[in-house]
Amino acid sequence: MFIVKHRNIFFAITGLIAGAALVSVVSFGLHFGLDFTGGTLVQVTYANGRPAPQALTQSLDTAGFVGYSLREANENDYILRSRNLTEEQRTNLPATLSIEGTNAATVGQLTEIGPTIGLELRNKALIALGLVLLCILFFVAFAFRKVSKPVSSWRYGLIALLTLCFDVIVPVGFFAYLGYAFGVEVDALFVTAVLTILGYSVHDTIVVFDRTRENLQFNHDRNRKEDFADTAGRALGQTIVRSANTSLTTALVLLILFMYGPESTSYFALTLLVGIIAGTYSSIFLATPMLVAVEKWSGRQKKK
Repeated sequence: MFIVKHRNIFFAITGLIAGAALVSVVSFGLHFGLDFTGGTLVQVTYANGRPAPQALTQSLDTAGFVGYSLREANENDYILRSRNLTEEQRTNLPATLSIEGTNAATVGQLTEIGPTIGLELRNKALIALGLVLLCILFFVAFAFRKVSKPVSSWRYGLIALLTLCFDVIVPVGFFAYLGYAFGVEVDALFVTAVLTILGYSVHDTIVVFDRTRENLQFNHDRNRKEDFADTAGRALGQTIVRSANTSLTTALVLLILFMYGPESTSYFALTLLVGIIAGTYSSIFLATPMLVAVEKWSGRQKKK
């Protein structure tokens, strides 16, 4: 199959994408939200229509607010993200957000998260991500334990793990750039989306690997000799349409949800959209070509 035959081209493309994502993370870093840094989230509603953001910014500056962000929400709301408030700022918040007494502000939601809780949540998120990747490695190795030739089962798991790392780094790098360019923050929903991407992507990869296993068993039962690259390429050809169609329908739903869904879940949908595109790419253009490359490398090592 074309993809397996020209795998070095796709390895180069993958390297460029992953390299760009890593450069984005290193250069810009992630813009962590209140879930991870601690601070205050306020949603305020205006009965007579929300005022201009310039007027609110001036009022917040006068009240001593620093390092805050103000974002429009719904039709008459603003969402204010700020550092932890002093007692005076918290008490005077409705008056601070009301403009000249003519457009009173109603504080509908006020959430405060301490920095200790935010740091603990960040650490737990990283631990959860690491444990999920480790469990997937062991699961794939166990599921393919009866497939030891020509590629050992643990290498199936290792390749699946490497493709999943690609699926994670792409949305992380993308959101690092969004945070730098547009101030987009990552929160607990971002972690949830990344973990969801891992489950979705590994499913696609295992489908291709499982078809490879079936083809190997078919060749064995009929005493048929076939180059592993041809076997893996045939398995990829048998599953590529299914994977592409499934991912396309999912991506369309997520795109609609991002464009027309509630603002609270828009970046969650965008994370899933980017991750599923990356996961579909890695399942088709990376996982199986890597499997063939490992088999070729192992064969050369045995001949030495």
